[in-house]
Amino acid sequence: MRDDTIPQTVLFPDLFNKPLIATFDQPHASSDGGAVLLKAAEARYELIDGFARCLVDDRQSGKVRHTLADLLAQRIYGLACGHPDANDADRLADDPIHKLLLGRDPIDGDPLASQPTISRFENHVGAQALYAMGRELAASVIDRHRQRLHGRARRITIDLDPTDDPTHGAQQLTFFNGHYDGWCYLPLLAFLTFNDEAEQYLCAAILRPGNAPATRGARGTLIRLLDMLRVAFPRARFLVRLDGGFATPALFDLLDAEPGLDYVVAMGENAVLTRCAESAMVDARTLSETSGQTEHVYTEARYAAGTWPHARRVVIKAEVVRLPGRDPRDNPRFVVTNLRRSPRFVYEQVYCARGDIENRIKELHDGLQIGRTSCSGFWANQLRVLLTAAAYVLMQELRLRAARTACARAQVTTLRERLLKLGVHVVRSARRIVLHLPTSTPFFNAWRHIALALGARTG
Repeated sequence: MRDDTIPQTVLFPDLFNKPLIATFDQPHASSDGGAVLLKAAEARYELIDGFARCLVDDRQSGKVRHTLADLLAQRIYGLACGHPDANDADRLADDPIHKLLLGRDPIDGDPLASQPTISRFENHVGAQALYAMGRELAASVIDRHRQRLHGRARRITIDLDPTDDPTHGAQQLTFFNGHYDGWCYLPLLAFLTFNDEAEQYLCAAILRPGNAPATRGARGTLIRLLDMLRVAFPRARFLVRLDGGFATPALFDLLDAEPGLDYVVAMGENAVLTRCAESAMVDARTLSETSGQTEHVYTEARYAAGTWPHARRVVIKAEVVRLPGRDPRDNPRFVVTNLRRSPRFVYEQVYCARGDIENRIKELHDGLQIGRTSCSGFWANQLRVLLTAAAYVLMQELRLRAARTACARAQVTTLRERLLKLGVHVVRSARRIVLHLPTSTPFFNAWRHIALALGARTG
């Protein structure tokens, strides 16, 4: 059935006091009218051109209709607008806003790439190019914030965190993972926090096989980030926060050897640490029995595993958890650190602050579908992860520019609904392009504020 044979009119004869007709006949219109903000945000990073420079175009020039930069832009802008599938390409091929984002005439410009073209592109990028794109992502994010902060930052926090990416097919290097009880990939994500800001900025996204240990790729990622950050912020001191899966001798040796670096790394319980915590656990049990509530006591110890060259400071949180209808439960926690602050401060103010990373990861999963790794090839899926990371970087830029507006702390899905998903009618004349957006846009003030912050001018 051709598109022109599909009925374009829907009639609701009984809903209102007059018959209601919905007619899908508005040409040159889009539901992503606010997405021009993404183009303005991308101009601050120039990620698309940077990614394109990492790729080699070995296609026959006479047959090329879409440049590599156009293919990258189509996917990144599409992901940010909530179109995570390559199949969405066919439905958006003639969307005037998406053509405009790629620098094409919104009315008469060539259609965007089709799904087969997108799929061929995704499956053509190799490991070397992907490594270069990963470096470009980190360099672009770091340089953006170097410019924003004028190269001055007191402290920069680096958080590494793995996440599970469930798989449901025959993807290459997917494995069953007992911890997550399913077949999956295990992407490694890296975030940067500058000074005491609330936002953690994504700067690296590395797809890993489903059976990868937590530390795979962590050492190399930390070294590369520290090298880049020291050039961009020569006076900054660094803090690295990691969960228990990273507590290995090699990583501790790296952290100890780096100058100007503090760290807090969770560590799993063992017999020696249990003995170190026992005195504090006795106090916590006494407090909990008296209050009938969850109680905790902080202490510290010097501890050296058999494979460590020397003892390190371990902050101990001796906790007794009480939940209604359940018996009290001991819950000791351990954090290895070189910080000299009090145990309570190190645990509550420094280590626990990394918990907000979970919100960033949820945004990547729920708001941008970073788990849409359904290609059969591993490297094609790594490309999808990198493109999703780039889309997230642009959304974080919008949130940064939304300071002091109703969108200042909005999640990615909310940002998209408030700022990007605006109905628009596009009119092009010989001199200009006009986007006719609804006068009833609820978050017009926030949209205008962000647009001006990204370089727009009032008309």
